[in-house]
Amino acid sequence: MKFDFTFHNPTKIYFGKTALDNLAAELANYGDTVLLVYGKSAIKKIGLYDKVIEILKNAGKKIIELEGIKPNPSYSQLLEGARLVRENNVDLILAVGGGSTIDCSKGISVSAYCEGDPWTKYWINKEPVTNRIVPVGSILTMAGTGSEMNGGSVITKEDEMLKDGRVFGPNVYPKFSVLNPEYTFSVPQYQMASGIFDTFSHLCEQYFSGDDSNTTDYLIEGVMKSLVESAEIAMENPTDYEARSNIMWCATLGLNYITGLSKEQDWEVHMIEHQIGAYTDCTHGAGLAAISPAYYRYICKYGIDKFVRFAKNIWGVDVENMTREEAAEAGIVKLEEFIKMLKLPLSVRELGATEEMLPHIANSTVLGGGYKYMQAEDILTVLENCF
Repeated sequence: MKFDFTFHNPTKIYFGKTALDNLAAELANYGDTVLLVYGKSAIKKIGLYDKVIEILKNAGKKIIELEGIKPNPSYSQLLEGARLVRENNVDLILAVGGGSTIDCSKGISVSAYCEGDPWTKYWINKEPVTNRIVPVGSILTMAGTGSEMNGGSVITKEDEMLKDGRVFGPNVYPKFSVLNPEYTFSVPQYQMASGIFDTFSHLCEQYFSGDDSNTTDYLIEGVMKSLVESAEIAMENPTDYEARSNIMWCATLGLNYITGLSKEQDWEVHMIEHQIGAYTDCTHGAGLAAISPAYYRYICKYGIDKFVRFAKNIWGVDVENMTREEAAEAGIVKLEEFIKMLKLPLSVRELGATEEMLPHIANSTVLGGGYKYMQAEDILTVLENCF
């Protein structure tokens, strides 16, 4: 392990078919007022809304609701939630939904008592949070982001066409998260597939970095292989409990930071997608899928040994009689085949991006990278290669 690290993840996970049974006991740890945050109608259609309301009422809680959280949560929604927290002296924010709902809830938790503009302080300047933080709990209905066990909060500032993420410390992580794979069954196939690729992309962003022999790389490979196998089953049978439970746990492991320990990491695919999302409002996982093969073809020569390992260990490519370049390309071709199996796009045009948007997306992307530090002109080339 090349780099020193401290690992601390305080989120308690309740996993499985009876996971919701633990909510009442958790609620006893907090005060009387709960802000219930959720999307549009999905949790009502599956009956989860009624179950949660019943548990909250039986626990004697006053319920304040913030509904309609967008797939790319907006700063205006975050501010509305912060207002509700202050005006009602909310004791717990309970997020019921996917990663967007949980991301927004964490944003609300740090912003409600912020002095000044939270966007500038916490997302742009990345200042430490010194104000009161309202605790968050979550009930997950869509697997992909890993937000249920981390401090990430990706928010879109619509008036500025900016989508930015902030990773807060363990004091902002959900205090508890309820993970019942059955709640993901009603998610449309496209959304399920997008979540699967979001998880796969998280793993890639951590994997494609460094040239050392790192135990974490072996962990990532194991989670990747489980995810690929379960994804193939779930695409054929979306209600296969074992496959969907594996996918849900892979998503949590993919970004609860254990698969990033002692790794340099990359995250440039996510930075590019954030700005594509700001311009097109595309589904996050679909945006990552459209970008990934072009990006990895662009950088693979700078970290080719890891790409050869990816081809061999993840996809089972016989690399013995190949050059390193041929083996790396074979692995990326397998990645494209995986994306096609998931029925996700391989071009940003399919996401709604226009040729005119590409320079604006490139110039507004947060610059970084792993094996190669990307400049705006590099990002524009990647975008053109997957247009």
